[in-house]
Amino acid sequence: MHLDTEHPKPERAYREFNLGRPGNIIFVGHHLSTGTQVRCLIRTITLAGAVLEVSPGLEMPSHFFLEILGIHDEIGATMVKREGELVTVSFNMLLNPEFLHHVLRLSFET
Repeated sequence: MHLDTEHPKPERAYREFNLGRPGNIIFVGHHLSTGTQVRCLIRTITLAGAVLEVSPGLEMPSHFFLEILGIHDEIGATMVKREGELVTVSFNMLLNPEFLHHVLRLSFET
């Protein structure tokens, strides 16, 4: 295989779910302190990442914690791409499928 050969882009590796649930972006400070929080809307989620809707003027950090309102776990995340209000993030670790199922089930109950 040649290194200069362009490879086709893979199909989505993980199933994407519409969530539409509010969340918090928690900024990581000095010595991993967590002080500043801003609201966001989690539009879609997969085991590997999410698409967030944020205020267009918000300065997004490269690395942060994402909290899904109603669930008290914080998910380490890295910004991959930003297009206006939409921010695509990659989770630092894959979500446990049972955790994702719980998040989706909680969204149907509220």
